[in-house]
Amino acid sequence: MPETTLLPLPRILVEPVVRAALLEDLGRAGDITTDAIVPPSERMEAVIASRQDGVIAGTDAAVIAFELIDPSLNVTVERPDGARVAPGDVVIRLSGPARAVLTAERVALNLLCRLSGVATATASLVEAARPHGKASIVCTRKTTPGLRALEKHAVRAGGGSNHRFGLDDAVLIKDNHVAVAGGIVPAIERARARAGHLVKIEVEVDTLAQLEQALSVGIDAVLLDNMNPETLRQAVGMVDGRALTEASGRINRDTVGAVAASGVDLISVGWITHSAAIIDLGLDAA
Repeated sequence: MPETTLLPLPRILVEPVVRAALLEDLGRAGDITTDAIVPPSERMEAVIASRQDGVIAGTDAAVIAFELIDPSLNVTVERPDGARVAPGDVVIRLSGPARAVLTAERVALNLLCRLSGVATATASLVEAARPHGKASIVCTRKTTPGLRALEKHAVRAGGGSNHRFGLDDAVLIKDNHVAVAGGIVPAIERARARAGHLVKIEVEVDTLAQLEQALSVGIDAVLLDNMNPETLRQAVGMVDGRALTEASGRINRDTVGAVAASGVDLISVGWITHSAAIIDLGLDAA
């Protein structure tokens, strides 16, 4: 998993999320605990360090949290997004006004722990799938409201790839679309008549019969939903390179190897963004 190829998100995408989190935390009166106890002139040095193995993501959000509270803080990232860490590894070093460090601490850690959890969960699947096939691990739209751009960046930090970012950047015909349209073929035909020439069209299929219908009219990608590995192998053979193949449906670290071995191009997993456990990171005075 090359760390140097991961580009940071533009600050304009990250700052509004961090600013909203800080405003939520500061409430109507600011950090009344820190303001009462810590003199304005007090300075401190601190580190954010990992307390477990994992993959880091969200350092830009953490840095912005501290900078928004006090731009004079000196914030240095020691382990960038995509870096692997072990217990005790320092991720970020801080020095400057103690009030600013303590006030921004929780928001910075909330985002850093959450996003590092997404990166670590993704990396675990990437590693489990790699020996068994060519499939890329991709995320879904099952993201935390307001954090989609950050969580999808965290997936990339973990070695995964991104599925569509929203409803407007690709056509994905799901089972309920098919039901309303009256079948796979009419759904695809309606989508193709409306979509622009640069818009990809993918359709979800539950059976090989549905897959055959989709292939009969041509499709860019097929989402093979809740198929067992043997059925997936048959589906990949039927497609024979005519479309991208994506496996989906309750895939975890124990099952991802067999799914990858079927020969699919993509494996989409929702839990890496909606249910990934946080990575335990803490801020302590240095």
